[in-house]
Amino acid sequence: MQTTLMIYDGTAAPDSDVPRTGGVPLAPEGFTWPMCDDCCGGPLQFFAHLPVEYGVLSVFVCQNDPGACEMWDATSGANRVFVFPSEGLVPMAPPAEGMTLLPAVSGVTTRVVTPEPDDGDEGVPPDAYDLARSGWAREPGERFGKQREVLGSLGGSPSYLEDDRLPACPSCSGATEFAAHLEEGIDARSAMNLGGQLGYVFVCRPCSKGAFLTD
Repeated sequence: MQTTLMIYDGTAAPDSDVPRTGGVPLAPEGFTWPMCDDCCGGPLQFFAHLPVEYGVLSVFVCQNDPGACEMWDATSGANRVFVFPSEGLVPMAPPAEGMTLLPAVSGVTTRVVTPEPDDGDEGVPPDAYDLARSGWAREPGERFGKQREVLGSLGGSPSYLEDDRLPACPSCSGATEFAAHLEEGIDARSAMNLGGQLGYVFVCRPCSKGAFLTD
């Protein structure tokens, strides 16, 4: 039961084409900074730049008035996920107004973890992401705060998410595929505000769009 964890890897340049949270988004020429379609109408905050085998995932979430816009809801318009091509991306300048950038950038490295299933509750299958995240805290050795290094995972299946919460593509209304988990971050400056919850990223490859929600 292998899981590809995203692990904190120090700081990174804000416009680097590496896995990271924070910094500035890299997007195709002419791309317009996404705005909140819920209640505030302001610019979304850039959360994560995640290169994957089929392109780059770019995640934006509204932070202009936390709690007012339903940034946790995949259908609220208060978040956006884009699938950009791997080539030809340029740094985007953020709008002058609004909460657009995180205070700090976190570099991300990936580690494939194969944890041993624990006993768990009788009759309940173990959750792969939960096991891998817990396993990282123990291997290759105990140290205080090590589990906070886990910034999420790529691929696999959405941890403990009920089928009725799986989002449809915002463009074609078709099914989306699970792409990533996101954890808030290693410290206050680099943290993405997820309301203390786990973030889920889904994508529709044909539409180059995706969806985001929290549990």
